[in-house]
Amino acid sequence: MEAENKTHSQPPPLWSDLPLDLAGLVLSLLPAYADRARFAAVCPQWRAAARQKLQTPALPLLALPNRTFYSIPYDKAFRFPGCGFAGYKSVCGSWLVFPRDDGCFLVNPFSRAVVTLPPLSSVRLRPPNAVAKWSLEHGSKYADPYPTWMHINKSKKLHAIKLILCSSNLVAALVGVQHTSQILICQPGALSWSVRACDECKDFEDMAFYQGKLYALDDDENLLVVNISNDQSTGDPRVSWIGRVIEGKADFRLYHVASEENGLPVKKLYLVESRGMLLMVRRNIWC
Repeated sequence: MEAENKTHSQPPPLWSDLPLDLAGLVLSLLPAYADRARFAAVCPQWRAAARQKLQTPALPLLALPNRTFYSIPYDKAFRFPGCGFAGYKSVCGSWLVFPRDDGCFLVNPFSRAVVTLPPLSSVRLRPPNAVAKWSLEHGSKYADPYPTWMHINKSKKLHAIKLILCSSNLVAALVGVQHTSQILICQPGALSWSVRACDECKDFEDMAFYQGKLYALDDDENLLVVNISNDQSTGDPRVSWIGRVIEGKADFRLYHVASEENGLPVKKLYLVESRGMLLMVRRNIWC
């Protein structure tokens, strides 16, 4: 009878005592990103297991334009308890992008971590004496010899087209006006962006951080690699050069042909990582 009482008096085992290999097995059975985030939030030991164990790619959490979240494979709307995250403008990987005066900041909806970014009015020019050059022809002013950051940086329509949190020390942004954009980079929490102010602006379609390198895709379907170095005086990241690694082979004939309904095609290009490869996805929309 005394032995039985001792058995019942023992405290139940703690979840944190779950062996690491067994925790990893449980984690491997959770395909949804939201479920894996919940797993990691249980305790520091499970959080360590989530970091150490190799995992198959998780099913994403979808953020719809109407501010509704869905966690695949569930068919019900997903909610973050205690915070609605209303007002986000777009997404940046696992981060929500919130606009503010002349800039934005990022919020991780799971960890509630916040990353502040510089305003678009605070940009370090390289070279610092860069100026916009214009020419006149038939009474019209045009950028000479091509549009650069200095030609678009004063526009009221200037905005961040896409943001990528590449690492804890690097943020990249496509910033521009309509079909003219440039690549800006900074450190999280920095006071200013950095830009190659005299480089030609392009119609960048997408950007991706893949295997430690930053890539950009332009409207001509050229894949460009963005080489990044550190400023010797400040240590801040900067774009040292941009080179083409794959020449585009876009079929422009498609875009001069009307459909049977007299519609016109609109081409959308995306960079997607799948099964360890970086792929270009072309989407043709008739409108």
